[in-house]
Amino acid sequence: MSKEKTQEESNGFPLIGDKFPEMEVNTTHGTINVPGDYEGKWFVLFSHPGDFTPVCTTEFVSFANRYDQFQEMNTELIGLSIDQVFSHLKWVEWIEEELDTEIPFPVIADNTGIVAKELGMIHPGKGSNTVRAVFVVDDKGIIRTILYYPQELGRNMDEILRIVKAAQTSDSSAAGGQGHVAIPADWPNNELLGDDVIVEPASTEEQAEENMENYECYDWWLCHRKLEE
Repeated sequence: MSKEKTQEESNGFPLIGDKFPEMEVNTTHGTINVPGDYEGKWFVLFSHPGDFTPVCTTEFVSFANRYDQFQEMNTELIGLSIDQVFSHLKWVEWIEEELDTEIPFPVIADNTGIVAKELGMIHPGKGSNTVRAVFVVDDKGIIRTILYYPQELGRNMDEILRIVKAAQTSDSSAAGGQGHVAIPADWPNNELLGDDVIVEPASTEEQAEENMENYECYDWWLCHRKLEE
């Protein structure tokens, strides 16, 4: 079964682990190609219901205030709504003038709704506005996380930062020869493990014994360790 058919059967939008669909979009920073122009970088593409709305304004300020932290993780931000680019430009200008916050990332003007529909950002019960969707995409163009929020609920930007950091931590452990690791709840402040990561569960008796000897374990299937520098 082809990936295209799989996505079509899943209401037409990509899933975690899929390649982010290629698209050329009009933004406040000009025309960009996603994910092509972000090759070698992670990016967070997020939609908002509309310009000049209160919750969305607080979100844009929060994203802007954390922009440097995303940059430190080789991660770009891309906003999106179905408003015209002229509306985006005036709203971004208003935020800078009235709230003393510069919006450093591009905002997609998806006034035709094509991008939002392809990514499943339009809820049929909420009119034509986009829901608050978040796509975290890695440096190979693979979708790693998808989040959806109702229109009335603003997002937690620190959680989105945590998602990027956690996914990159898991990748770097595997790439660095330290083995695959999983990330516990509320990491790096987990109630049981602190900032430890979870060792990949053993698939053989021999490996289970080795894990019990080499790592701290609650049992053979729940072993953890510190991240190596």
